[in-house]
Amino acid sequence: MKVVICDDCVRDLHNIECLLEKYVASVQDPGIEVGKFQDAAELYDRISEGERADIYILDMIMSEKSGIDIGSLLRSVGSDSVIVYITSSDDFALAAYGVHAARYLIKPVSEESFFEAMDAAWAHTKVRKRLLFRVRTKEGTVSVPYSGIEYIENYSRTLNVCLADGGSIRSIFIRKSFDEEIREIAADRSFLQVHKSFLINMEHVRKLGQADIVMESGRRIPVSKTRASDVKKAYLLYVSEYYR
Repeated sequence: MKVVICDDCVRDLHNIECLLEKYVASVQDPGIEVGKFQDAAELYDRISEGERADIYILDMIMSEKSGIDIGSLLRSVGSDSVIVYITSSDDFALAAYGVHAARYLIKPVSEESFFEAMDAAWAHTKVRKRLLFRVRTKEGTVSVPYSGIEYIENYSRTLNVCLADGGSIRSIFIRKSFDEEIREIAADRSFLQVHKSFLINMEHVRKLGQADIVMESGRRIPVSKTRASDVKKAYLLYVSEYYR
């Protein structure tokens, strides 16, 4: 488990680091790695080069690169890392929705609110690491983390599993119906069937439209007219619960 803190104010960075040290001590997990950055541009470059953490604790307002810039980059490269924003103003709360931030904390951050945010981030990360979707391919069975899936398409009686990193996995011919094949993963709260042939991961939605959904990859997924109202309600509920 890797946690990264980024704040361009030395004092605030130190305060958050102290809170994190207390939290890590409370969970008693020896496998935790902590990284800290005062330069947001350096962290941005590290992510661009392929470095990833499980949890990011980011100041919202920083020079050169903002917390939203970093969050947007993470989502654009398909990362499902948990993001916790810390800021001195609540003016940017709406922007945090766009990158599915788990929490939005106002400075000065109390130990109670920080621990609650970390509990939520920790639980989310642990659960997502355990869940796997198994795809039967010509080369054998491939196990894919739920969090790495952007959407699944029923394509000519095969499953086309499109990944958040831009790749894809094609299954062999499916004998069961699409609904039966995706039943287990569709039960996960992050997934939503928006069309008879498409199951999407709401973690990777960029925009909800009237007749389609734009994913982080830019792919537009059609929404069935009969499902449109339920899809909108389910997505808004998901966002509100995730950001609560």
